[in-house]
Amino acid sequence: MPDSAKLDDILATLDASLPQAQARLLEFLRIPSISTDPAHRGDVRAAAEWLCAELVGLGFDASIRDTPGHPMVVAHSPRGTRRPVLFYGHYDVQPVDPLELWTSPPFEPAIEDTSAGPVIRGRGASDDKGQLMTFVEAFRAWKAVHGALPSDLVLLFEGEEESGSPSLRPFLRENADELRAGIAMICDTSMYADGRPAITTQLRGLLGQEITIRAADLDLHSGSFGGLAANPIQVLVNALATVKDGTGRVTLPGFYDGVPELTEELRANWQALGFDAGEFLSRVGLKHPIGEKGRTALEMVWNRPTFEINGITGGYTGEGFKTVLPAEARAKVSFRLTGTQDPGQILQAFHAQIRAAIPADCTVEFHGHGASPASRMDISDPAFAAAKQALSDEWGRDAAYIGAGGSIPIAGDFKEILGMDTMLLVFASDEDRINSTNEKYNLESFAKGARSWARILAALG
Repeated sequence: MPDSAKLDDILATLDASLPQAQARLLEFLRIPSISTDPAHRGDVRAAAEWLCAELVGLGFDASIRDTPGHPMVVAHSPRGTRRPVLFYGHYDVQPVDPLELWTSPPFEPAIEDTSAGPVIRGRGASDDKGQLMTFVEAFRAWKAVHGALPSDLVLLFEGEEESGSPSLRPFLRENADELRAGIAMICDTSMYADGRPAITTQLRGLLGQEITIRAADLDLHSGSFGGLAANPIQVLVNALATVKDGTGRVTLPGFYDGVPELTEELRANWQALGFDAGEFLSRVGLKHPIGEKGRTALEMVWNRPTFEINGITGGYTGEGFKTVLPAEARAKVSFRLTGTQDPGQILQAFHAQIRAAIPADCTVEFHGHGASPASRMDISDPAFAAAKQALSDEWGRDAAYIGAGGSIPIAGDFKEILGMDTMLLVFASDEDRINSTNEKYNLESFAKGARSWARILAALG
């Protein structure tokens, strides 16, 4: 009997068992698996152990694989005649600061009723524990109906995604033969803005840098030294201001090398989505788009590179007032990359431009925070059309092929190291407050996400 013959039974099983699935997710969310904080190293491992135990209980051959950082969880279903498929997700989460802005404790997750329907509130609810568990619940229902797991599945769940995945590429290389499959599935981005189902076919790359400017060997009194001595904060902001001009374009030499223009077909497809930039911005308290002049909103967030200042520190920032020239100032910046932009080339140009703007009495240091190129998927693989139809059937709307402004380096790594394309299917919302306070995941997204994976498994046969 073909897999699709029992699909209705699997979907009914998922619906009936939603309360139990919900309880499992809440249990998972209670583990504070913050990978960037050494104080939570034990919690990250506890999350890996919890996940591994769930998979073993379902009948997977699952194990925890240690790395120089946090562990991987790898699992295999029995071999059969299906095309092998790798499922990737991550079980680590972002820090929760500032804690005082949470309306409830971030690791005491709960179901909340909102004007948009019930949501699961807690850190990791959307990114990425909730989305990861849509995989697991689909596999669970499949086994309940078929009596066995889908064959030829490879699961790779990471514990370092939120800290830059330093162990991932070496792990892929060392275990390539075990992990290689026909195609990879990732559930770790957001749905299209209007909530329609979508498959992400291109991702921007990411280059992160931290800059430290130092001047005097101690903080100086601004009355005695102001106007005479170099102020590292002023030096820093002046240097950063040279990186982007008044039209929103980045000024680094060669920065736009490899940046593609939209094809007419893709431009027409994106225009047909009817994206309303003002409405999209209104969800976060804004209404006026800015950015590179002469570009559409979707073009800017999906197909154009950016330079952003993510944080600046320096001087006295406590209560009250203190008139000092600080000894040092720091900034964290990032570039989002598209097309075939070379992160290494851009890094060199950025360093050279910043150094050229630094006065003789000051020093500058750079610290890297990851570098990965952009990714584009080959949608000629029949799996894309099958998955697109499965999503359309589940959500009652035509699924779309879209881009994403974020970066998921693993997609490029799968292509480069394992030689396989990646399909990014997502059931999160841009309103989920990912990486922010009060993160949530719509209960509907969790439920329909699991149903979607069941449909896709059946369609891939």
